[in-house]
Amino acid sequence: MPEPSQPSHAVPSSIAAAQAAHLLLGVHCDIVWSTKTFGQFDADQPSWRAFTGQTEAELLGRGWINALHPDDRNLPYVMPTHLTTVFETEYRLRHVSGAYRNVIVRMLPVRAPDGSVLEWLGSHCDVTQQRQTEQRLRLAMQGGRMGTWEIDLGSGSMAGSDAFKANLGLPPASHIDYAQLTGAMLDGDLQHWQTVVHAAIASAGDFEIDLRVRWPDGSLHWTHMRGTCASDGAGNVIALSGISLDLTASKQNEETLRLTLAAGEVATWNWDIVADRVTADSNMARLFPVNADAATAAPLARYLEIIHPDDREQVSAQIAEALHAHTPFEASYRVSAGDDDGDGDGEYRSVIARGRAEYAPDGTPLQLPGVLLDITRQKQVEDALRRSEERYRTLIELMDQAFCVIEMLYDEQGRPIDFRYLEGNPAFVKQSGLENAIGKTIRSFVPDHDQHWFDLYDQVVKTGEPVRYENEAVAMERWFEVFAARLGGPGSRLLTVLFSDISERKRSEQQLRQLADNLSEMDRRKTEFLATLAHELRNPLAPIRNGLQIMRLAADKPATVARVRDVMERQVNQMVHLVNDLLDVARITRGQIELKLERTDLKTIIASAVETSMPLIEAGRHQLQVQLDEQALPLEADPTRLAQVLGNLLNNAAKYTPAGGHIALRAGRDGNEALIEVKDSGVGIPAESITTVFDMFTQVGQNMGRAQGGLGIGLSLVRRLAELHGGSATAASPGAGLGSTFSVRLPLLKEATTAATAPAAAVNTASGSHFRVLVVDDNIDAADTLAAVLDMMGHVTQVAHDGAQALAVTPQFLPDVIFLDIGLPGMNGYDVARALRQLPAGAKVVLVALTGWGAENDRSQSSAAGFDHHLTKPANLLAIGELLATLSTPKTPTDHD
Repeated sequence: MPEPSQPSHAVPSSIAAAQAAHLLLGVHCDIVWSTKTFGQFDADQPSWRAFTGQTEAELLGRGWINALHPDDRNLPYVMPTHLTTVFETEYRLRHVSGAYRNVIVRMLPVRAPDGSVLEWLGSHCDVTQQRQTEQRLRLAMQGGRMGTWEIDLGSGSMAGSDAFKANLGLPPASHIDYAQLTGAMLDGDLQHWQTVVHAAIASAGDFEIDLRVRWPDGSLHWTHMRGTCASDGAGNVIALSGISLDLTASKQNEETLRLTLAAGEVATWNWDIVADRVTADSNMARLFPVNADAATAAPLARYLEIIHPDDREQVSAQIAEALHAHTPFEASYRVSAGDDDGDGDGEYRSVIARGRAEYAPDGTPLQLPGVLLDITRQKQVEDALRRSEERYRTLIELMDQAFCVIEMLYDEQGRPIDFRYLEGNPAFVKQSGLENAIGKTIRSFVPDHDQHWFDLYDQVVKTGEPVRYENEAVAMERWFEVFAARLGGPGSRLLTVLFSDISERKRSEQQLRQLADNLSEMDRRKTEFLATLAHELRNPLAPIRNGLQIMRLAADKPATVARVRDVMERQVNQMVHLVNDLLDVARITRGQIELKLERTDLKTIIASAVETSMPLIEAGRHQLQVQLDEQALPLEADPTRLAQVLGNLLNNAAKYTPAGGHIALRAGRDGNEALIEVKDSGVGIPAESITTVFDMFTQVGQNMGRAQGGLGIGLSLVRRLAELHGGSATAASPGAGLGSTFSVRLPLLKEATTAATAPAAAVNTASGSHFRVLVVDDNIDAADTLAAVLDMMGHVTQVAHDGAQALAVTPQFLPDVIFLDIGLPGMNGYDVARALRQLPAGAKVVLVALTGWGAENDRSQSSAAGFDHHLTKPANLLAIGELLATLSTPKTPTDHD
C-alpha cells in the first residue's frame, strides 16, 4: 500500500473514484468494505463475512465489534474530523478458523462535491505473519545473544547494539568505537580480521570470521563476526554492517566433545565426496580395521566393505538419500571386528553413524563429516532385555486373565484411598469393563469403589507378601478373583495384579443354589400334593364303597338305596370336580385350554356363581352381601370359566371363614376394567404367604392348622383363567385372623351389547327316538355302566372292549351310534374310526369320541379321523342325553320302537 503522505491517499471526491479504489483494494487486501455511517455496517459485507465467519445479521450495526479481540474492543473508534488522508489503526480480528489475526485497518471518506461524506470506504490487511516474523527475530536475537554493528568508513565511527557490546564484555551504556573493537582482538586474530575485511571491501562482498577477544576483566572469549558492504552511487564502499555472536560456550563444548571422543567409544570421520576420501581419528581406525597406510585416507568403498553384508546396501542407500534430500544422515549397522572372511559369519560390532553434508552454492555435495558410536555392549543388553520383554509381553497378552500394574495412592494421613493404572494387557478391558484406563485412577471410573480393595492392596505393598483374594466390587456390580504382588522392593507403591471377572460364575452358583431351593420347595409341594390328593380321593371312595355294600345288603329297601345313591352321587361329583380341576391346570400349563368367548354381562355370571356356591355358604351359616354396579358390565368372556373363577373365590371364602362369618362380593367399573372383590372375615393370610397364595398346590390356612381340604389348585386356576381373559388376580390381607380380600380385574367391552341374550332352551334329555348304540371301551366297568345307563334311557346297546371286536360286531349289530374310546390298546380309537368308515355298516354311523383330552387340537384330530362328536371323560349323562336328542330318527328300528 502507498505511504499515507503520498498523493494516492488523498480523499476521493466522486463515486467513480470510490469504485476504482474499492476494486484496487480488493486485489491487495483481505477485507474491503463500505458503509454510510462511521463505526457501523449498514449493509452486508461479503469479504468481512468470508474472513470472520460472522453472518450478515451478526455484523450489521456495531455487531462487527464482537469479532474483535476482547482487549481491543475499547479502542476509541470515533469519527475523525477534517480527514484529508487515510485513517489507519491496527487491532486483532477473529478469523473464521477461530484464531485471532493481526490486521491493519485503513479507511477514508468518499465526499460529494459539496464536501459532505457520501460513504466510508475501508480495508483490512492481514499482517499476522509479518508480526510473527518480527517477534521471532527479536526472540532469536535475544536468546542467541546476537548483536548488530555498523562502521562508517569515511569517519571511522562505529555503533553497536547492547548485545554487540555484551559480546565484547562492555556494559550497555558504554561507548564503542573501531579502535576498541580491534584492540580487544588477539594479535593473530587481528591480522586475520584485517585481511578478511580488506578483501570484502575490495570485492564489495560479504564476510564472516571467528575471533578471540580479550574482555576488560581479562577473560578470553570467542565471537563470530558476519558483515556486508554498503556502497554509494558510484559503487564505492562507504560502510560496513553486520551481526555478532558469542561463540564461547560453543567453543568450550567443542573442546569438551573432543576430549570425550578421545576417551570414549566415539569416533569422528569426514568423507571428502569430491575426492572420495574418508579421513578419521584413531577411534575410527580401531572400529574399522582398515590397513594402517590407508587409515588416514581411504575411499568410502573400503569402509563399506567392512559393514555386514545384510546392512551394506541399506547404509549405501541411506547415504545417497541424505545427500539427495539435504537431510542429516543416520544409520545403525554392524561392522566387522577384524576376523570376518566376508561371509557375515564372523564377529561384528554394532555402531550408529551420524553426519550432515556440506554443499557448494550450486547444491553440489562437498563433504560429509560425522561421528560413529560403538553401541555393541548397549545393543547386547538391549537385545537381551528385548527378548525377555517379548517373552513376558507374549505371555501377558495371550492370557485370558487380566493383568495390570497399579500405583497405590494415599491421603495425608497415609491411608490408602485410590490407585492408578499404569499398564494393562488386552484382556484388561474385557475382565474389568474399564476402557482407556491407563494413566487414570479407579475412583475416576468408580467413585464409590469398595474400601476393602484398597486395604488389601495396601497390605501387599507394606508386607511384600502376595495375596490371592476373591470378593465383590459392589459399585462395579462384578465379582473378581485377584492375585496381587508387590513390584519392587520395600518402599515401592507398585503392584502387579492378575484378576478375572467371576461374576458369571457367581451368578451361576447363585442360580444353582436358587434352583436347588426351588427344586426342594417343588419336591416338598409335590409330596404334600400327593398326600393331599390321596387323602382327597380316599375321602369319597370310602362312602362309595360303603354305599355299594349297603345297596347289596338292602336291595329290598328302596328308601335306603335311594339315600345311599344320593350320597354316592355327591361323592362321585366331588371326585369329578377334583379331576376336572387337575385337567384344567394341565391344559392351562400346556396352553391347550380354549376359551369359548361370547358377549355377556358380568352380573349374569356372578348370579350363576353365587347360586352354585350358596349351599356351601349356607352350610357355614355365613352372611353373604352382594353389591353390584348399577351400570351394565359387558364382557367378551367364557361364562363357564368366569363362573368357575368366582365360584372358587366364594367357596374359598366359605371354607376359610369360621361359622357365622361375613362374606362380601362387590363388582363395579374401574376405568376400562371390571373390578370384582370377594372379601371375608376368615382366617386371613400371613404377610409372608401373600406372594405364594396363587402358587400351585398352596392352601390358605394350611400352615396355620386350618386346612379345609382340596388340592390347593383352586386359586391357581383363578389367576390363570383371569390372565387368559386379559385380566389379573391379586390377594390382600391385614394378617392372620383378619380376613382376606381377593380381587379380579377383567377388561370391559368398549361398547355394551344392547340386545339381551335369550336363555337357551332346556334340552329334553328323554328323546322320543331310540337308537342302537355300540359302546367301545377297554375299561370294562366304564363300558358296562354307560351301556346300562343307555339301556335305561330306552336304547339298545352292545359292548366291545377293543378295536378288533368293534370292527367284528358292527356289521352284525348295525349300530346307529358308536361311543368309541380313543385310548384303546393296540389299535387306537383314531385307527378304529378310519376302519369303521370303510365298512358299509360304519359309513353313516354317528361316531362319538370319548377321551380325557378336550383341547381344540384334540377335537381337530378326532374330526380328521372321522368322528362326528367329541366328549371329554367323564362324560356327563346330561351331555350324552342332549347329544342323542339332537340326532335324527334311527336308520334301524330298535326293539323299543
